[in-house]
Amino acid sequence: MIEIQIGEGFVGSGPNAAHTNTILGARSGPAGVAWATALATPRAGHVPFMVVAQPGIAVTPPTLFVNKAAVENDQHGLFTWGAAQAGVAAGVGEALRAGVIDVNKTDDLVIVAAVWLNPSANDEEEVFRNQRQAMIDALTNGKSGKPTAADVMKATENVANPFFRQ
Repeated sequence: MIEIQIGEGFVGSGPNAAHTNTILGARSGPAGVAWATALATPRAGHVPFMVVAQPGIAVTPPTLFVNKAAVENDQHGLFTWGAAQAGVAAGVGEALRAGVIDVNKTDDLVIVAAVWLNPSANDEEEVFRNQRQAMIDALTNGKSGKPTAADVMKATENVANPFFRQ
């Protein structure tokens, strides 16, 4: 049984980029506690919600969407609950089809997806594509234990992210 897998995915650039962190783990373990706690403790601008593939069809394993950026305007809200949520759902579905998540264990697992969606996002199709890939990448990285300590040691010799370069 999976105790907990932590993953990260970053796809795209500019306002439509996706940065997603995932926790995949047992419903009866720390991941399940985190999932239930996050769902039960919304705060202003951050209301975690269950991801659906279609109305009335929640993604399995149950996936909680946690927005990292507070919803700032109508378009940001529509992109959060629309394209970004759809990208997360599609990413989970692809992870199931590819064997990243064992379909025989979905009843025992939960996923927490912490999703960055820039309030300036302006292209819902790009948001969807980037979020889908970031979700797949995060789940795959969590399963494979990436990055490794060696990857981190090498990367930290020249630290960089979209907002800063060493």
